[in-house]
Amino acid sequence: MKLTRILQLSTLISVILLSVSCKKETSSTTGWSYNDPKNGGFEVRPYQDQETGPGLVFIEGGTFTMGQTQDDVMYEWNNQPRRVTVASFYMDETEVRNLDYLEYLYWLNRVYATDYPGVYRKALPDTLVWRDKLAYNEPLVEYYFRHPAYRTYPVVGVTWLQANDYTAWRTDRVNEMLLIRKGILAMDPAQKNDINFNTEAYLAGQYEGLVDKPMPDLNPTGTGTRKVKMEDGIMLPKYRLPTEAEWEYAALGLIGNTLYERVVEKKNYPWNGNYVRTSESRYYGSFMDNFKRGPGDYMGVAGNLNDGADIPAPAGSYFPNDYGLYNMAGNVSEWVLDVYRPLNSYDVSGLRPFRGNVFMTPERDEEGFLAEKDSLGRMKYRPVTPAEAMGRKNYRNADVINYLDGDYESLSNEEDWTKTPDSLSTDLMYQSTGLSPASLITDRARVYKGASWKDPAFYLSPSTRRFLDESEASDAIGFRCAMTRVGGGLMR
Repeated sequence: MKLTRILQLSTLISVILLSVSCKKETSSTTGWSYNDPKNGGFEVRPYQDQETGPGLVFIEGGTFTMGQTQDDVMYEWNNQPRRVTVASFYMDETEVRNLDYLEYLYWLNRVYATDYPGVYRKALPDTLVWRDKLAYNEPLVEYYFRHPAYRTYPVVGVTWLQANDYTAWRTDRVNEMLLIRKGILAMDPAQKNDINFNTEAYLAGQYEGLVDKPMPDLNPTGTGTRKVKMEDGIMLPKYRLPTEAEWEYAALGLIGNTLYERVVEKKNYPWNGNYVRTSESRYYGSFMDNFKRGPGDYMGVAGNLNDGADIPAPAGSYFPNDYGLYNMAGNVSEWVLDVYRPLNSYDVSGLRPFRGNVFMTPERDEEGFLAEKDSLGRMKYRPVTPAEAMGRKNYRNADVINYLDGDYESLSNEEDWTKTPDSLSTDLMYQSTGLSPASLITDRARVYKGASWKDPAFYLSPSTRRFLDESEASDAIGFRCAMTRVGGGLMR
């Protein structure tokens, strides 16, 4: 009884403090005051700016020329220059490290191992990517991912699908810690299976957790307390992979090369000049990043090493660009969000360009309520149906990956193109009708950007683009996370 009275008193004090701290602002449309239980308790909580999430660097957006900055020596013609605009966003300062990914695996094993061991196994990086038929790489197979000597090295052997799963996990862990830091939730290391913090499940009212001090509710018909809502501005947007345009924009770092709206020096690389060595007197002659200088030359001659790394170097090595981002030219190539098409320069939007949208909606029960979360604690989603999109002018189908790239709509003059099976869309442009595909370009082909430790200097240009199936991994591909900047694009 004493504990109940203490909690009731604490809630009452919180409501009073919130009412006092929140100015009685008045609505400019109705004249009713905000944050006042006497008139219904509509809350407008103080909000300054988006907090910068752990590991992130702010990237001020803008217009730039995306695409080729040097001769196309590969004759791929897949990055013709075009002007696009990228909104402000955040990006990881370095690639995701082995240590970061080990933390992720530890959490998965702790929460799911007993009843769902497959979740942990599905997330494991493929260490066999280090094997080479004509090289002795078994030590890398055995040690690179788990030995503490490689703790700060970028994780590799991770597929595009695994990288996306990591970003979702990171979102939930960061938002859970924000609620703990605010005193709303308490630490709960005993979370298991579906009883683990998931941002979307929490906002949907399907996760309780160990409540420390719930939010005071000013609604006079409520219980006096409530959960955090999106409107409170406490939790951050999702961590995710950057789009190709975002990655290329951030890598170029043109913010250091502009005078008013004029780019005074175009860049071939994330640094100024047309050379791969620095001309700064203190580090004169040092390589700007980690790449292969020539056939068989991965690190240089003993006593005078060029980049000093035969394989990936520790994340954060070498010189940052003008945004403060490390290794945007070498070390490891990086997954981005986009599906690969060779003519992206012509068939994407000029604002926030991206190809890969599959529009989703939450699953609901027969009564229209959100479906129960799944056995892993995640909310369920499904693609939008044509019936739900009927009457819309901005999209007709959920899956628009193939839009205007050679799908049935763009090749056919028939009026009722929507009845064509999805399987025909990409096949008409890229696939043969035989048993073997005529091209590796499918809806699962994902773009990766930047040079790696095993690439020649040509790929150091942020404009170069390659692709790999989303379920495949490599010893030269890692990733870093990004986050949307909500609201204004300027840091105040």
